[in-house]
Amino acid sequence: MNSAQADAYLRRIGAQHPAWPTSGVLRDLHLRHLRTVPFENLSIHLGEGIVLEEKHLLDKVVGARRGGFCYELNGLFGALLGALGFDVTLLSARGYGEGGRLGIPYDHLALRVRTVDGGDWLADVGFGAHSHFPLAFGERGEQSDPGGTFRVVEAGPDAAGVRGVGGRREAEDLDVIRDGAPQYRMEVRPRVLGDFVAGAWWHATSPMSHFGRSTVCSRVTEDGGRITLSGRSLTVTAPDGTKEVTEPATDEEVLAVYRECFGIELDRVPEVRKS
Repeated sequence: MNSAQADAYLRRIGAQHPAWPTSGVLRDLHLRHLRTVPFENLSIHLGEGIVLEEKHLLDKVVGARRGGFCYELNGLFGALLGALGFDVTLLSARGYGEGGRLGIPYDHLALRVRTVDGGDWLADVGFGAHSHFPLAFGERGEQSDPGGTFRVVEAGPDAAGVRGVGGRREAEDLDVIRDGAPQYRMEVRPRVLGDFVAGAWWHATSPMSHFGRSTVCSRVTEDGGRITLSGRSLTVTAPDGTKEVTEPATDEEVLAVYRECFGIELDRVPEVRKS
């Protein structure tokens, strides 16, 4: 990502070009991203391909002012951070599903970000409802955040009895826990964006993937709450957790929600694909 592209991306999220890649700058960029760039899976239901290449992601998120899901949002945010001088590592994770079952390999993409002031952070702008600020990567106690109470802990063995890689403590997998519930299990081995192509394809095409069962578009609001359009159900969640749910009645009203609440201009309402 060149300097002009980075500047355009920063304008997209309402940020200035930072002087130094510090922890404070990372926190600011992380929150601005969550408030501005929606978590959405609309491409799957609009017949658009999921292309994990930097130029395509820039065209989509910055040029077309769209959002995306984890591979797109964290992949591009990681590229921005790298262009700004942060030390960024892409990490593979597997989400926890029903019954505590882990998802497929390369189920999720998260970021480990190191800063010039000694910070070591887990950044994630692509998991939907999650932490508003980066989590301290090496902290094993509770971490309070507007999005909940989080912990990053060493994971136990998986269903196959495997724990991390090679039995070395520094290579053990980590579980990310929110309000007592495990969210995803993360490997610490560095990855590249191309490693996640198969996972993105599976989530875009498999009838077993929850992304194919409903449309979703969601972002953090300025007051720290959340606004989400899932199918035709619009949910506004206040910072205290109270929810207000409405149902846009017509296609025109749905398109207006995308435009006015998420900044997304569409010429038709995304329809859930037929399995």
